[in-house]
Amino acid sequence: MKKDTGVPALGFLGMVRWAWTQLTSMRTALFLLLLLAVAAVPGSLFPQRSVNPEQVTQYLTNNPVGGEWLDRFQLFDVYSSVWFSAIYLLLFISLIGCIIPRAKKHAKALRTPPPRTPSRLSRLPHYGSLELAGGSADEPSSEEVVKGAAKLLKKRGYRVQTRLEEKNPSVGAERGYVREIGNLVFHTSLIGVLASVAIGGAFGYHGQRILIEGETYVNSLISYDSFTPGTYFNEKTMSPYSVRLDKFEVVFDRESKTHFGQPIDFTASVTTKDSPDAQAEAQTLKVNHPLRLGGAAIYLVGNGYAPMMSVRDGDGKLVFSGPVVSVPQDPVYTSLMVIKAPDAKPDQLGFQGFLLPTAVIGENGVAFSADPSAVLPQISLNSYYGDLGLDTGEPQNVYLLDPSKMTELNNRNLDAGGIVLNQGQTVQLPDGKGSISFDGLKRYVALDVNHDPGKAPVGIFAALALLGLGISLFTPRRRAWVKVSEVTDDSGTKKRIIEYGLLARGEDPRLESEAKELQRLFEQEWPVMARAEV
Repeated sequence: MKKDTGVPALGFLGMVRWAWTQLTSMRTALFLLLLLAVAAVPGSLFPQRSVNPEQVTQYLTNNPVGGEWLDRFQLFDVYSSVWFSAIYLLLFISLIGCIIPRAKKHAKALRTPPPRTPSRLSRLPHYGSLELAGGSADEPSSEEVVKGAAKLLKKRGYRVQTRLEEKNPSVGAERGYVREIGNLVFHTSLIGVLASVAIGGAFGYHGQRILIEGETYVNSLISYDSFTPGTYFNEKTMSPYSVRLDKFEVVFDRESKTHFGQPIDFTASVTTKDSPDAQAEAQTLKVNHPLRLGGAAIYLVGNGYAPMMSVRDGDGKLVFSGPVVSVPQDPVYTSLMVIKAPDAKPDQLGFQGFLLPTAVIGENGVAFSADPSAVLPQISLNSYYGDLGLDTGEPQNVYLLDPSKMTELNNRNLDAGGIVLNQGQTVQLPDGKGSISFDGLKRYVALDVNHDPGKAPVGIFAALALLGLGISLFTPRRRAWVKVSEVTDDSGTKKRIIEYGLLARGEDPRLESEAKELQRLFEQEWPVMARAEV
């Protein structure tokens, strides 16, 4: 009967050690880095709640079954999901577990002397020998030659150790330790990049604000139109700076025949203050040239027109007055606008239509905008009365009007016709419902505010990673030995021979040229009678 020797069980501690060894291997770190890149792909395929919650809601409405399953697997919250965070954390642990043992090993290698001198240097890939000329009064001793060779090697970046106590004095040298230092810097910087990205996502914030000429916004939560905080964002960390839009100008192309009317330059003149008590400063905001305030970057991402409107209800009471942000729909700034007057009596009033910066009547009798500049601004509106739906408490899009519970007052297909307003004009609504006025025209800008405390560290660590990678790739590891020995030829004459050999640790195509350079330096240093080919 065959005896079953069995396999010894690892036990709990053994399993933990095995798991730690596997996790902290470089192969696992590279696999996790690749897995992290793959895990980020769904974030670009599906809408993310942190960026656009409206799109997520619309996707779930359009795909009730598939959307529900995608939501269960957190594919609409990829970067804050449990599985993405787990990969991220494991990658951190793996990289740290790889770096610490390598750093300890390299620290020990830095204290270790170069390897002992081989007895036969001629076996090395690159070997040479020189015969010292004798007979002169100032002929150097073997010890002095070895010390001189050590000095030359040290100047070339080698770490040297002289061995004068041996029968044939020699020097051992090694260089390229900085290669492993570069490797450690690269991997440490990679951890720094990952940590900085995590810090930026946890403590930063992202917000948008529409700012009309003459308006000021202060950096606080209530000032933003939309705001996306980080996981551990604290409102108290927000710097109380302020930005006032003084004037916004757009330069349109007026010379090119093919691009006539296209915008070629945007300039926002703003007044900023770093704090309530700080001195006001006039600055200029342009596309791709953000403002830097309170650690945040303020970008110019959009613009349009904001007509000044006034609405009075049936009792003659002013129920709406101010600028209305219109949303451009085409290159000539034909802009959609919506006005809501929930305080109007006896019925709430709503308006929707278009702003035409330069109104021109077409052949079919319909007005259109012929140019993006506000040469002849005109507003065309439909009006409604009834329930705006604001009393339910449900949030509404300010740029959309739901007329399903309202009655139409003005429309070009009705007897009353549509509302057409030129600047400075007032139109009375039918049935004594009130009036609406076009008082003036201003411009607005759309600002994107991004505060990322990890952005600067990411740049620093990325630069260090490139530096470390460059050092690791282009620094060779070499060993060199120089030995002085005495030999007796056939005639009984004693000669002193300088032997040297070089060995590369890995691929080093420049090792041969290094050997030739060392031979040249040795010939310059001491009188030589003969030389050997390298």
